[in-house]
Amino acid sequence: MRYGYIRVSSDKQTVENQRFEINQFCQQEGLTIDGWIEETVSGTRTYTQRRLGKLIQQAGEGDIIICSELSRLGRNLYMIMEILSLCMSRGCHVWTIKDGYRLGDDIQSKVLAFAFGLSAEIERNLISQRTKEALARVKSEGKHLGRPDGSKTHQKAMMLYRHESYIRQALQEKQSYRSIAQHLHCSRNTVSNYIQAYIMEE
Repeated sequence: MRYGYIRVSSDKQTVENQRFEINQFCQQEGLTIDGWIEETVSGTRTYTQRRLGKLIQQAGEGDIIICSELSRLGRNLYMIMEILSLCMSRGCHVWTIKDGYRLGDDIQSKVLAFAFGLSAEIERNLISQRTKEALARVKSEGKHLGRPDGSKTHQKAMMLYRHESYIRQALQEKQSYRSIAQHLHCSRNTVSNYIQAYIMEE
């Protein structure tokens, strides 16, 4: 099976450009698309929360997912690498048109996947290091980190405590505070205050 995957992040964006690119590519390659997956959703949302996740679960050995570029799969390298790794483990190929990648089970794909993984690891380490340095600088300046004693945000913080694993994962995937707040059905400020007080102060 060959699947055409199209993702836009807002209703104002059109899917037609991506569909045209995929159709034109398939004509040149003598291929046909057996099924289309279209969705309007931010690339910061995890693939398991998107139709892409269902597509990967149903795709099998020898199937091909064709999209216009890697950025259609996700908004950060770590998420893209996770998606590609899962596809490769299932024997599903991922082809991108603008990037010119044909990722499958050959040695070139595995080398490229390793490079993606290494880059993602370096990116996470750099972010972690910059965060620690920034926090150390703030503390050295005598500024208080975390919520004030007796703050009225305590009750809201406790509400988010049981979602901390999700919040940490979302931050790792570079989701926005607003996106996290929408998922948890609370305000952006509540999420921001919790992160600043209970996560970033570590």
